[in-house]
Amino acid sequence: MIKELLEQLAPLDAQIAALRGGAQDEDSQMAAITAHASELAELAVEEDEILRCCGPLTAEDRVFLARHPERPHIDETINALFTDFFEQCGDRQCREDRAILGGIARFHGMPVTVIGHRKGSTLEENMACNFGMPGPEGYRKALRLMKQAEKFGRPIITFIDTPGAYPGKEAEERGQGEAIARNLMEMSGLTVPVIAVVTGEGSSGGALALGVANHILMLENAVYSVLSPEGFASILWKDASRSGEACEIMKLTAQDLYKDGIVEEIIPEPVGGAQRSHAALFAALDTALKDHLTALCKMSGKALADQRYKKFRQIGEAKRA
Repeated sequence: MIKELLEQLAPLDAQIAALRGGAQDEDSQMAAITAHASELAELAVEEDEILRCCGPLTAEDRVFLARHPERPHIDETINALFTDFFEQCGDRQCREDRAILGGIARFHGMPVTVIGHRKGSTLEENMACNFGMPGPEGYRKALRLMKQAEKFGRPIITFIDTPGAYPGKEAEERGQGEAIARNLMEMSGLTVPVIAVVTGEGSSGGALALGVANHILMLENAVYSVLSPEGFASILWKDASRSGEACEIMKLTAQDLYKDGIVEEIIPEPVGGAQRSHAALFAALDTALKDHLTALCKMSGKALADQRYKKFRQIGEAKRA
């Protein structure tokens, strides 16, 4: 499994980071790299040899990578791909939900609205963002930003990475189900281009509430499903330990969904997962977003809404067949 390979790479990664100079300034890092060039080259060869053992990944492997804590999060993605980002907060009804990050930005000079699930890189950040599980306020905020984007003619780009909407009693009391359902309804009729990118784990209605898009892109090792493999196994077999078996049955990988016509493009990741090289991933994602946005911006508002409607109707027809 990929997990074992990454465990073998971990000590080599630590050595490379130490030789590169860690968190020093850029000049100091360049000096450290020059001074340890031969050692770094040897370690790179060792890592390449380990990565060559990485054969075809199973669905369970891809779920593991989709959940890897060092995958790029929404904050880093926005910093890498967009400029002039201006965050907008609050749902204008109840409160701010940090599990959803959204605002206005520029993508290659074009004004866009960016919205995505937000997790965190530390335990404190994860807790502040409720581990990427939004409440109804988060979805209302997202919808507010999407309707604003429609008013001003801005394309919408969403980034999906959530284990699901928050299932707590208080979230249900504040209208969790209605907030998600309203997003699905409103997104289906938007008259601006909508692109959704599944970057990690996209589960349940909490993911779909940002996923009613003209084009859906997925990172190579992302997953997108009606619920988690553990939940699937618990319901079907009353045994969450059979989640690996559930991963295969659920057809939740980018490759499965592309084959079924649900996803328009798979964004390649570095060997070993996106966490191995954020820069390489962002370069591929930038190119893909530019191409899809260019194509969608040529369509009229009515054509965009019609295309989105037909896309999801066809998905339903195919599944019933």
